[in-house]
Amino acid sequence: MRLMRTAALVGIGKKLYDESRKPQNQARIKAAVAKVRERRNQR
Repeated sequence: MRLMRTAALVGIGKKLYDESRKPQNQARIKAAVAKVRERRNQR
């Protein structure tokens, strides 16, 4: 059972990694990080 869970997590991780390498997604990630940093600095 643990092996199945680990395999699923690895598959999900690879999918996220592949998606994050696309230029349009990199722009979205950078914008989201900037937004979070801005909110954090306001506190």
